[in-house]
Amino acid sequence: MEHTNIIEARHIDFYYGSFKALVDVTMDFQKNRVTALIGPSGCGKSTLLRLLNRMNDLIDETRVEGEVLFEGRNIYDSDVDPVDIRRRIGMVFQKPNPFPKSIFNNIIYGPSLTGMNKKKDMAALVEKSLRQASLWDEVKDLLNQSAMQLSGGQQQRLCIARALAMKPDILLMDEPTSALDPISTAKIEELIEELKEEYTIIIVTHNMQQAARVSDFTGFFYLGKLIEYNQTEKLFTTPDVKQTEDYITGRFG
Repeated sequence: MEHTNIIEARHIDFYYGSFKALVDVTMDFQKNRVTALIGPSGCGKSTLLRLLNRMNDLIDETRVEGEVLFEGRNIYDSDVDPVDIRRRIGMVFQKPNPFPKSIFNNIIYGPSLTGMNKKKDMAALVEKSLRQASLWDEVKDLLNQSAMQLSGGQQQRLCIARALAMKPDILLMDEPTSALDPISTAKIEELIEELKEEYTIIIVTHNMQQAARVSDFTGFFYLGKLIEYNQTEKLFTTPDVKQTEDYITGRFG
């Protein structure tokens, strides 16, 4: 199967005020693949992730230089609508953040804003999204109950379902399991494996074992620079850069 790049970062510099958080980052993300971003805290990996769907636009005093090409077009061009970008490039955050609404309304909140209003369509979308997030069997009789009653792991899968309901091309995950127990974490890792059949997934993780388990490609960041980017197996077994080796063998970081 030929894999093409769906999103490409080109010479990205990113500033919070005068602090340069990313330095000349260039990397390609392949369609229907899982790419993990690893590195110590504060190295720029979450900043890069949020750049890919313009979430950093929401933070004052930030500036981006360089290009992010999504299907060949720079998402930072002045005529690109960031709301449309965030619909097509969904995001799941570190802490589950369901809306204080019913499970059903969590899923249809986004689609109803973009014009979906037929009950039948909504019900079908809710079921499909929850099935894709491996949550349907657990909640199908609770759809009108508050999402806040779900466990943390279920809430995080609901947030994944909510992102999928927007029919994105790419799913960004910012440490999606760091607040979860090992069983919930394993469920989400299995889910990632299934979802890449239909979506491109980019995941920031602190957990190197997780990166090794779920990703096809891994990028190692340190102090705002992309130190090494390769197929996951290669990066973890025979890295090209001494710094990468030191990090994954626990000598620093």
